[in-house]
Amino acid sequence: MTTHTLLWTERKLTIMANTIEIKSLLDAGVHFGHLTRKWDPNMAPYIYMERNGIHIINLYKTAVKLDEANEALRKIAASGRKVLFVATKKQAKDIVAEHAGAANQPYITERWPGGMLTNFVTIRKAVKKMSTIDRMKKDGRFETLSKKERLQVDRLRAKLEKNLGSITDMSRMPAALFIVDTVREHIAVKEALKLGIPIFAMVDTNANPRDIDFIIPSNDDASKSIEIIVKSVTDAMIAGSQERKSDAVEGDDATAKKPVKVKKAVVATDEEE
Repeated sequence: MTTHTLLWTERKLTIMANTIEIKSLLDAGVHFGHLTRKWDPNMAPYIYMERNGIHIINLYKTAVKLDEANEALRKIAASGRKVLFVATKKQAKDIVAEHAGAANQPYITERWPGGMLTNFVTIRKAVKKMSTIDRMKKDGRFETLSKKERLQVDRLRAKLEKNLGSITDMSRMPAALFIVDTVREHIAVKEALKLGIPIFAMVDTNANPRDIDFIIPSNDDASKSIEIIVKSVTDAMIAGSQERKSDAVEGDDATAKKPVKVKKAVVATDEEE
């Protein structure tokens, strides 16, 4: 087989792989944006066309940006750092909880606790309070409380679990955030920007992508769209975690523990079109 034939075959296989990925994104409805009257002009580079008053997202650009995000997230996971997933909208809660949990990553699916990042010390105190209650139940101190006090403690524990349950093991600031719907989660975006924490996000046509480090242009309202994107990024993180374990076995654990600096992705401009 000639070199020319080999190159042509590799190119054909690449195109086929991309076609399968694009078809999957298409089937999941990732291309459906918001009504044209609700759009953010900064999303123009990622919009393919307008159909029946709705913007259609360019899935080829989505696929490229998804690959960029996956590679960066894989490296973060391989370094042993954590990514905090944020998705409080109804159609995203269970999906994020399932896939982020499977990837052993913390997540927020209830109301974003104000100061979650900017006042992290206070949040850690709340987490420690949960741990204290758990210890009380184990060592018998809980049973020495009156019935009314036990009820109050149980209610407090349930409230803390609902709001902070998935981040109880997050002992330090996350290496990055992954957000579903940056418009809804604007407080999380603002806190991450203030602290210089990289942001990965599903960004729909109604949102401003300029503050997002790794934008994934996509429908952030449909459950199928959220599912395919979140599964893709968490699969990449699982692969990164497995690489870290392999390195540890091979004696390269010291290298695996080096923190990874995530470079900001280039946001497309109209000139690139």
